[in-house]
Amino acid sequence: MTMLNIENLHAEIDGKEILKGLSLTVNAGEIHAIMGPNGAGKSTLGYVLGGRPGYEVTAGSVTFDGKDLLELEPHERAAAGLFLGFQYPVEIPGVSNVQFLREALNAQRGQRDEKPLSGAEFLKLAREEARKLDMDAEMLKRPVNVGFSGGEKKRNEMVQMGIVDPKFAILDETDSGLDIDALRIVGDGINRIMRAPDKAVLLITHYQRLLDYVKPDFVHVLDGGVITRTGGPELAHELERAGYSQVAA
Repeated sequence: MTMLNIENLHAEIDGKEILKGLSLTVNAGEIHAIMGPNGAGKSTLGYVLGGRPGYEVTAGSVTFDGKDLLELEPHERAAAGLFLGFQYPVEIPGVSNVQFLREALNAQRGQRDEKPLSGAEFLKLAREEARKLDMDAEMLKRPVNVGFSGGEKKRNEMVQMGIVDPKFAILDETDSGLDIDALRIVGDGINRIMRAPDKAVLLITHYQRLLDYVKPDFVHVLDGGVITRTGGPELAHELERAGYSQVAA
C-alpha cells in the first residue's frame, strides 16, 4: 500500500527554488533514507511535507495515506499520522515536557475523535517511553529542550515520537550531535516505534553511520533539488567511500 506519493514537486523559499521536480513513492512497511550534500534540498523536503510556513509549493502533488497532503494544515497533518523530527529541535522556555507532550497527544486524539488521556494515564505512558530510551524521567519535568545537550534533544524527540505513535516519520538528521551510545539508543528507538507493516519512515541523513542501526529498504541521493540515484543499503556505503560528486549522477 502506498503511504506517501510525491510527484514532480517544486518548492521555493524567499523566491529561490530549492526542489526542482522531485518524485518519490514510499509504501507502508518501508524505510527510505535520503542522502545528499549540503544545500541539496533535504531539509526543505522535510519542511514542505511537515507544512512549515515560508516554504511555497509551486508545482507537483503530494498524497499521504490517500489524502492531498498539501491541502492540510500542519496540525491536520500531525493528526493524520505525520511526524517531523527536526535537525535542530527548538527550545520552549516555560513549558514543561510533560505539559507539551500531553497537549500534543490529546490534541491529535481529539482530531481523531478519540478520548483524551488523563494525567495519570499520560504520565505512565511518558515514563515508559523515557525508560525505553534511557532518558531520566525527571527530564520530563524540565522545560522543552532547555539546557539539553544535542543528544538529549534528539532522545527527547524520540520520546515524543513514541508517545504520539505516528504512521509516518520524517526524521531530519536525527543522528547529528549523537555520540556512539546515543546513536545506538536512538536507532533502536526508531526501529521499535516505526518498523511495522503499517508504518513508514523517511530518514534524512548526511552519513551512513545511522543506517548501521536503522537498515533502510532504499537509499536515495538528493542533489540539486531532485533525486539523482536510488539503490539499496549498499549505496550508502558507496557514498561514504567515494563522496557525492562521484556517486550522485
